[in-house]
Amino acid sequence: MRTQPIGASDLTASNLILGLMRIKEMSDADIRTLVSTALDEGITMFDHADIYGNDHACEERFGSALRWSAAEREQVVLQTKCGIRQGWFDFSEAHILRSVDQSLAALKTDYLDILLLHRPDALVEPEEVASAFDKLSASGKVRHFGVSNHTRGQLELLRATVKQPLLVNQLQLSVTHANMIAEGVALNMRHEQSVVRTDGILDYCRLTNTTVQAWSPFQSGDGTGPFLGNREHYAELNDVVDRLAGEYGVSAEAIATAWITRHPAHIQVVLGTTRPERVAAAAQGAQLPLTREQWYEIFRSAGYIVP
Repeated sequence: MRTQPIGASDLTASNLILGLMRIKEMSDADIRTLVSTALDEGITMFDHADIYGNDHACEERFGSALRWSAAEREQVVLQTKCGIRQGWFDFSEAHILRSVDQSLAALKTDYLDILLLHRPDALVEPEEVASAFDKLSASGKVRHFGVSNHTRGQLELLRATVKQPLLVNQLQLSVTHANMIAEGVALNMRHEQSVVRTDGILDYCRLTNTTVQAWSPFQSGDGTGPFLGNREHYAELNDVVDRLAGEYGVSAEAIATAWITRHPAHIQVVLGTTRPERVAAAAQGAQLPLTREQWYEIFRSAGYIVP
């Protein structure tokens, strides 16, 4: 498993992250098996959100199942998110502070390694975010900060006021949902792919040392579910992935993971599975050295043009 710096900080973590949004109904034993499998594979970072399972439920299941000692806690990176409420978004100072306190209690930890603002709040007052982050940083409750699903402009707006570095932007990315990569490849062409929808967010994150975390790395971009094994919609892609998996002696999940980790932006991949065997399968791709030719073959087979 490759480890890497997070943003421009001294915090390091694995390039794969285990996401815990689906563990609400799992038993303590199953949660421990899932997490121990991730740790055995070299995954050191775990991703939560206050909304997962509704009202910190998945955080509570995680904390109750594991009950890490202080020494065990120091060996991992815990990240959670706040800001989504039922039908609305809330980046008010009061909500951020309250949500963090509830996350800490649920996770049974004294601090968060990273707090992300989950989805952009159209009514955000950057001064309120800055005040909340100052208090959380000064108290030691949160060591680092970032965002999720934010545009370049939204990040710049926050950075103009917030003192702490924003280390992370968590964004949806898979080979079949890759506008942030594909639109640049087709720049200046009369083709649907050349339409700029992401405002160059990937290049902006690279320029500003903002670590991109790819969520839903195996999901299609058209709402048809996972693209792996979906031959009705992605037959050519699955043919290529399966062939490369055979050549490297790894799983299809590993090839899909490697397509993301091969990118020079040093993107972290957030795995949302609750199945230990799929965690292990994806982990095979953490350091898989796809060639340029192979990377572009996967890209083309997903339906993108390479002029």
